[in-house]
Amino acid sequence: MYASTSSSSSEMELANKKCGQCDSKDIGAMSEQTANELLQQIPGWSILNDDGKPKLHRSWKAKSFKKGLELFQCVSDIAEAEGHHPDLHLVRWNNVSLDIWTHSIGGLSENDFILAAKISAVDLEPFLRKKAAAK
Repeated sequence: MYASTSSSSSEMELANKKCGQCDSKDIGAMSEQTANELLQQIPGWSILNDDGKPKLHRSWKAKSFKKGLELFQCVSDIAEAEGHHPDLHLVRWNNVSLDIWTHSIGGLSENDFILAAKISAVDLEPFLRKKAAAK
């Protein structure tokens, strides 16, 4: 798994793009190098390998089960607007995670990074548990 921690104005550039039509006949999965370069533009996300398929991944702790579902609604509104849909997971009442990849090509495309950037651009704090203060 590779993780991104740095932030840049490039994240906003991705967030301002629109997901394009993705047909497996016209496009192939991006290279690992390209994916790692784009990953730097979406802090908090990582790339995980799921049975040989790279996927963008991010997880959060929701305030409650209901807030986790509300977070999903927020993400689903973005996904519907983009015509690109992540896998949503809510486990043990408040562990929320998203996996994004382009199903038709069995890997990552620019659309995945655009969707991740758009999700990252939204204030999700109302849905999330506060981090414990350092002692």
